[in-house]
Amino acid sequence: MRDIKQQCHENIFNTYTRTPVAFVKGDGCRLWDDSGKEYLDFLAGIAVCNLGHCHPAVTRAIASSAEELVHVSNLFYTYPQVELAAELTRLSFADKVFFSNSGAEANEAAIKLARKYSWDHFGPGRFHIITMKNSFHGRTLATLSATGQSKVHNGFEPLVEGFTYVDFNSIEAVDAAITDKTCAVLVEPVQGEGGLNFASPWYFRELRALCVKKNLLLIFDEVQSGLGRTGSLFAYEQEGITPDVMTLAKALANGLPMGAMLATEEAAKAFVPGTHATTFGGGPLVANAALATLGILSNPDFLNGVRETGAYLHSRLGELKQRYPFIKEVRGRGLMMGIELDIPGAPFVSKCLDAGVIINCTHETVLRFVPPLIAGRPEVDRLIDVLNGIFEREVK
Repeated sequence: MRDIKQQCHENIFNTYTRTPVAFVKGDGCRLWDDSGKEYLDFLAGIAVCNLGHCHPAVTRAIASSAEELVHVSNLFYTYPQVELAAELTRLSFADKVFFSNSGAEANEAAIKLARKYSWDHFGPGRFHIITMKNSFHGRTLATLSATGQSKVHNGFEPLVEGFTYVDFNSIEAVDAAITDKTCAVLVEPVQGEGGLNFASPWYFRELRALCVKKNLLLIFDEVQSGLGRTGSLFAYEQEGITPDVMTLAKALANGLPMGAMLATEEAAKAFVPGTHATTFGGGPLVANAALATLGILSNPDFLNGVRETGAYLHSRLGELKQRYPFIKEVRGRGLMMGIELDIPGAPFVSKCLDAGVIINCTHETVLRFVPPLIAGRPEVDRLIDVLNGIFEREVK
């Protein structure tokens, strides 16, 4: 058999800096590579496999659906899609759901909805959306234009018109950016790819009030922070407000490609037949997987466990901060946790991998820990032991 890395480089676009490991099996919080080496996974497919790898309930849902019905298109009704939409609206602020295949597609739909809603209510010319510096909303042309990071824009200019980037956690910056062309504010409750940035407790309440005052839609991108990751089913629940629109993806079907845009009845009226569509969104197979996933993630006891493990992880990372001066800050919520270093983080990711623990680095200096939400104290202790050993060698 030819070397998998060689075949990859010959046949697949060079769009990823791949780690030289080929995984062949997963179970819970663990993965195995093609040499049989076992790894503790504290990345979860980048906050995707919230129930861990190959969760039995999700596997049964996939297998059952594969034997019954996989695809018929959205020209027809399918039970799993409608049942999933009913559950999402029951569990959230929203009244309506549009299903897509990814977070980028969900955000694309939200951008279109905001523009169409504004057109319907205020006429043409009111289409600008305010987003945040260091945000990340996707890789389509519109969503990369919405992303407040120049490294994502480079080489793709001219960008889609109508996005203004302001400082995260600054109401003054948002207020100053609003013009007679502004129709919405798009924000992540927690900036994941931007370095695990959290807002002040009052920020989202004031942002909600400002959007009401200025007749702007408030859109929450919960692609990474949603579905139990921060210790509540949706991150907005911890802010004391509700948005008009919310986007989900990543963990929604625990590894299968699925995204969703949720909205209030008022906002959702802007979409009618012909305004937006997708061939595969919300198909029976992925919807059944999502129903199984959501049923577990929404259980209050499960979410309480996420908060307890998250608090334990935060305290153990705090112990490392006291010990090693190059750790600037420990920050996080639930099991969306990170440590900011005053040195590059990438070398530590490689050393953890060698030791059989998978983490990653975002924003160059932030080590990010987003394990499956089924992780407990033994997994946290293993992570801390590995990090402590690596950090000790760093200071010698």
